Amino acid sequence: MAQHQFQTEVSQLLHLIIHSLYSNREIFLREIVSNASDALDKLKYLTVADDAYKSVTFDPRIDISFDKDAKTLTIADTGIGMNEQDLTESLGTIARSGTRAFLEKLAEDAKKDSNLIGQFGVGFYSAFMVADKIDVITKKAGEDQAWKWTSDGKEGYDIEKAQRDSQGTTVILHLTEEGLEFANRWSIEDIIKRYSNHVAFPIYLTFEEKKWDDKGKETGSETKTERINSGTAIWRQAKNELKEEDYVEFYKQIGHDSEPPLFYLHTRAEGTLEYTTLFYIPEKAPFDLYNVDYKAGVKLYVKRVFITDDDKELMPTYLRFVRGVIDSEDLPLNVSREILQQNKVLLNIKNASVKKLLSEFKTISENNKEKWETFVSQYNRPLKEGLYQDFTNREALQELVRFKSSSEEGWTSLADYTGRMKSDQKYIYYITGGDEKTLKASPLLEAYRAKNIEVLIMDDEIDDIVIPSMGKYKDWEFKAVNRSGADEEIGEKKDKNAEKEIKPVLEKIKNALGDRVKDVKLSRRLHDSPSCIVADENDPTIQMAQMLKAMGQGEMADVKPILEINGDHPIVVSIKNTDDEERIADTAGVLLDQALLLEGVKIKDPADFVKRLNRLLSK
Repeated sequence: MAQHQFQTEVSQLLHLIIHSLYSNREIFLREIVSNASDALDKLKYLTVADDAYKSVTFDPRIDISFDKDAKTLTIADTGIGMNEQDLTESLGTIARSGTRAFLEKLAEDAKKDSNLIGQFGVGFYSAFMVADKIDVITKKAGEDQAWKWTSDGKEGYDIEKAQRDSQGTTVILHLTEEGLEFANRWSIEDIIKRYSNHVAFPIYLTFEEKKWDDKGKETGSETKTERINSGTAIWRQAKNELKEEDYVEFYKQIGHDSEPPLFYLHTRAEGTLEYTTLFYIPEKAPFDLYNVDYKAGVKLYVKRVFITDDDKELMPTYLRFVRGVIDSEDLPLNVSREILQQNKVLLNIKNASVKKLLSEFKTISENNKEKWETFVSQYNRPLKEGLYQDFTNREALQELVRFKSSSEEGWTSLADYTGRMKSDQKYIYYITGGDEKTLKASPLLEAYRAKNIEVLIMDDEIDDIVIPSMGKYKDWEFKAVNRSGADEEIGEKKDKNAEKEIKPVLEKIKNALGDRVKDVKLSRRLHDSPSCIVADENDPTIQMAQMLKAMGQGEMADVKPILEINGDHPIVVSIKNTDDEERIADTAGVLLDQALLLEGVKIKDPADFVKRLNRLLSK
């Protein structure tokens, strides 16, 4: 017998599960049955596609039994099974990046989000909510040796050789007192029908049924085995044969979610290509949505035979939140992952599916405001990624993305913005930066407010990349108000005398600031504020520079802002006729630092800023 320690993250996870997740304990059965279904799917595929497995007998089934006296619940399958290495990799470690983030999220709100464990591929461990010991007896298809994995869910686990007649896996849960409620026929049937009714393989329950005579006296009992799931491929059924609860039940199974989806889309295509798709949009964004190593959400079947659930090519990355199934009639059953990535049939299905999804999003945006606002709150940013990635569908995506506004509450579309534009307005004006509140208070908007011109507030960090790449919306180009040339169309015209008078002041401020700024200019856009910062036309904005720095691109991030000065402001006027170098330096430093703060930028030396401000106040 070999003894092993759990990976650190597994120990943390088990502690959280055992001590925190009591609000929805029944999901353990959903997760183990789902694992069994995956194991059967994989073996079914291999017996069709891999010559090495064609001699393996494939008799798919999942069997559940319980023993109240022994306090055990057993779930067995005839799937692909595991060997010693598989047991260690699957049940001793969590190999997914993002696990740490998952643990932190789970710790924050464990009871409410117990469904998270399935979303992160660690569903097996949920069994420790109801068991103080688990035995896994398994034998991999095509191998002779079976293995037994045992753990109490605390420090580690044991692996030893075992006996099993055929390939597959048997999970034996040694139930706690609290877990005994699941050692009965009715609880098991209820959970399976709610969560796993549409698992594509038969699920059988073995139980003891009492026998009675004509007078109602108990005469003994008999062992019965009954199938307890429908096992239909729901996506292959006609829409008029399905009820809302059928769709919701199937989503909960494949989406590892305890809540219904926000909406779904069921399509059957016939003609040149024959395929069926059933797509779901979760009400809440998956928690690995922004992980590089996110889990693909769409399963691929060929003629109802499972092919893969780990191919990120089935959906563009900006639609990675979509869950569901693609079932093709035209792909070969032995298609490999490498061939999939270049397969024209699959590419056509993917392209058609994307268009169908975007069309459904548009329909909901027009007809169901409440549902659409929920969608936007969760998935607006990924759709913006699509503007950058998907040139083919850019026009459709432009109608879907939403922004905040300087003059409107809530979300607004580009169509709504252009519909409100003044007749002589040439551009769609926007400002990028930290957060909505800071941007709405930016001095850069003063001139636009004075002329009653709406500015789009773009507070996503990717906006600085996405919007310039888009170029224009219909006939209107985009114009960033936090760039040096933006005030040419909108700013107040300054007469030559005013510019001549202020020139020495600008030079004083520029000399005082040195290489902290690229230039100091007279502003035509400021009304009330003394200063603001903008980026040169071809430089990244301050926020963009910070993002580049975080990505390790230090050289590109090393850009200087342009400081614009309000020549009529009393602070600026106060240094017009002074030669006090300390006062000029202090004023210049405060003008720059406060402009940075107003744009949500962290200043490099807060102590120096405070000293300068105090010296100015004392004078």
